Amino acid sequence: MTNQESQAQKTASHKRNTADLIVECLVNEGVEVVFGIPGEENIPLLEAIERNGNIRFVLTRHEQGAGFMAATYAHITGKPGVCLATLGPGALNLTLPVAQANASTTPLVAICAQGNVSRLYKESHQIIDLVALFQPITQWSSMMLAPSTAPEMVRKAFSIAQRKRPGATCLVIPEDISEMSVPEDAKPLPLPKPLHILPAPDTIYEAAKIISQAKRPIILAGNGVARSHAQKQLLDFAEQLNVPVATTFEGKGVFPDNHPNALGVVGFMHRDYENFAFDTADLIIAVGFSIQQFDPKKINPNIDKTIIHINTFVEDTDAHYPTALNIMADIAQTLKALTSVLKDRNVTFDVTHPKIRQMITDELRSFENDNSIPMKPQRVVYDTRRAVAEGTKVLVDTGALKMWMARLYPTMHPNTCIIDNSLSTMAWTLPGAVGASFIKDNSGKINTKPVLAVMGDGSFMMNVQEIETAVRVGSRMVVLVWEDNAYGLIKWKMDLHAGEHEYVDFTNPNVPKLAESFGARGHVVQKPEDLYNMLKEALAQESGVDVIACPVDYSENMKLIEKLGDIDFGN
Repeated sequence: MTNQESQAQKTASHKRNTADLIVECLVNEGVEVVFGIPGEENIPLLEAIERNGNIRFVLTRHEQGAGFMAATYAHITGKPGVCLATLGPGALNLTLPVAQANASTTPLVAICAQGNVSRLYKESHQIIDLVALFQPITQWSSMMLAPSTAPEMVRKAFSIAQRKRPGATCLVIPEDISEMSVPEDAKPLPLPKPLHILPAPDTIYEAAKIISQAKRPIILAGNGVARSHAQKQLLDFAEQLNVPVATTFEGKGVFPDNHPNALGVVGFMHRDYENFAFDTADLIIAVGFSIQQFDPKKINPNIDKTIIHINTFVEDTDAHYPTALNIMADIAQTLKALTSVLKDRNVTFDVTHPKIRQMITDELRSFENDNSIPMKPQRVVYDTRRAVAEGTKVLVDTGALKMWMARLYPTMHPNTCIIDNSLSTMAWTLPGAVGASFIKDNSGKINTKPVLAVMGDGSFMMNVQEIETAVRVGSRMVVLVWEDNAYGLIKWKMDLHAGEHEYVDFTNPNVPKLAESFGARGHVVQKPEDLYNMLKEALAQESGVDVIACPVDYSENMKLIEKLGDIDFGN
């Protein structure tokens, strides 16, 4: 008897249980892939996934990797990502990516196994209160205590994850509950139609009145624009007003950096070029913005700006973000309605900052011909941008490189330069690239275009084991490691704080050989022209994983601070 025949025989004799019903509910929700690690208590669910055959289970090397894969998949597709862990240690390992997803308004459903209900009341082996554990870092956390509740609880987990303020949810499933039989007529709940809340006309008119009375308005765009697919409406809105647009790190690409009205990003740890545009503004129109993405104190230190907040949810309270008007509605429809009213009233301005745009461009190109090794950060960003085709997904990790990539990497489309600046988690991009590689194109096939993960050497070593996952599952991805043998961002901040640093330096393994030991292709930049050539060639490969180690000279960090401190925009 073949394995297939044996499996078919087992399936035929199997009595449908709660785990089967849960998987049916996941399929009903549109889930196509689940990332995770097996454990004794989630075996029933894994067996049900295998029996069902409609969901691909991706075995990872760490639950943290599974969570980051699911979160990145969700961030790009807008559909909830799903990750799976067992009880106790497995669930604890999921907490970081779950918290990251929740902070960055990314829809994520974490499913954690639990021990039998009969031992949850006592201090039993590997038992911790998972519902309480996940409560502070999710929108909703609950445990299934009866088979009949499966359809409602799965639907609720996905519904809350996708509501007006998306985020993470956690569903805990005890092992004995998952193995209980369910009635034959038990089935998933029907999905509701998508909800699009239209802005109230009087609110639009009030916003138009505030805007028309302003003298120097400015737009601040966050990741809510990408989440709502409102980039075209934002472009039309900005062009109608003829005002500058700055984005948060997480909003990169929602407004094209090559547009005359583009200012680039705000979010640098000290004042940057864009801040000067906010200094002179009297009105901030915040679109898809949340204060977790960026501290509003940096652009409204004196609390003297009028602020219009446009998003799907009300912003949290902040003394430096006092909103004159909140518009809680579909972002695309709100911008469309507002643009129409302003056009009818012929409201337009001439607020441009060409000097700021020119300074960003000049800085990007300042070391394009520099031949030093280690490479200057500016040249690394410049050559990366030259090598990367438009539309390629670039995931930027946390560290000193995030500051350089966020500030200088020109981005024209949403979700083509993805940065976590809400929780600012390290080491998410390598597993994140694996998750992104499972996204399907418009024809329903797995997208074979490469994904680029840009990481520091500190981040790289934190989840390096997921290279094996990437190779095993056939991910098409490239990892660019900026090497400086230190936690570069903390070194930078220590130098700013006290003029010296300690406890931040380390040594690295041979990165190319390490990559090759996992089955990937390893490369090392030995002369400046190598980077562009290696990236270009690696991104052109049809299959496999490439890892490129590039030595970086971060002495430019302090020079940048000195340069920004000397800028005078007074004339």
